[in-house]
Amino acid sequence: MPAVARIDPKDVFTPEEWARFSKRSSWLGLVCVAGAWSLIFAAGAMFVVWPNPLTYILAVMLIGARQLGLAILMHDAAHGALLANMKANNWVGEWLCAAPVGARLASYREYHLKHHRFTEQPEDPDLALSAPFPITRKSLWRKIVRDLTGQTFFKQRKAQIFGNRKPGEVVNGSNGHFLLANALLLLGLSVAGYWWAYFALWIVPMATWLPLITRLRNIAEHACVDTQDDPFTHARTTLANIFERLFIAPYWVHFHGEHHVFMHVPCYRLESLHRSLMDKGYWSRMHISPGYVNVLSEASSKQVPQPA
Repeated sequence: MPAVARIDPKDVFTPEEWARFSKRSSWLGLVCVAGAWSLIFAAGAMFVVWPNPLTYILAVMLIGARQLGLAILMHDAAHGALLANMKANNWVGEWLCAAPVGARLASYREYHLKHHRFTEQPEDPDLALSAPFPITRKSLWRKIVRDLTGQTFFKQRKAQIFGNRKPGEVVNGSNGHFLLANALLLLGLSVAGYWWAYFALWIVPMATWLPLITRLRNIAEHACVDTQDDPFTHARTTLANIFERLFIAPYWVHFHGEHHVFMHVPCYRLESLHRSLMDKGYWSRMHISPGYVNVLSEASSKQVPQPA
């Protein structure tokens, strides 16, 4: 099928507005990356200083969300939108964002740009993530249980090792960069006297909370979206609150409708771009949900047929 239609930014924004929204900032990009790692270490330190079940659960959720944050920043780097300098963009996107969570920037870029080119069409490599929805509530809970118990994680790692990648998985490409980045992280924690933190505060979040919120992200982006010829209908925007942004949707990933129309806009510009679109009345052409609870309700709205 032909590639999906595109909207010329000049048909929506003034030249001054578009220059502001499309501007890449190496400073802001590096602040985002540093912020992700700072919160990861701060959450781990919180548990080390105040070890108890509550702080551990909180640390796992915060670290897992920032691991997703690293994958989101890698996604921006794949669009060439994280840093102004492309060589630095690719290096930071690969080694500080992709490799620690088991991804490869180059292979992800090739795969993901195909998703943008053929969104919700048969050629879309992510179509399998949205096509089954809506599903039943029981089916959704089974998926959540698999995520939180590590089953999804081990299935993905098996696929990574044997090269059988599924649509939407963060893991892809060679294992070398992932193993090197994680070996360095384990070495650094071991030198600091906290070798156990690598497993309890890095692998456990990666095996539990990260798969769950990655699934929630995938559902929110395209599931149950009535895709039409209008590019503004190709993805959902979710109006995440402060807690959802902290634990589920970091780095403005919930503005996915805006991203699909203007895919080279840096993530740190999406919120202001969203406000501009709302002021211009484009809300009437978009699929906007008030929060992730609403998204899950919509995605699990399939009814089980009752026996006669």
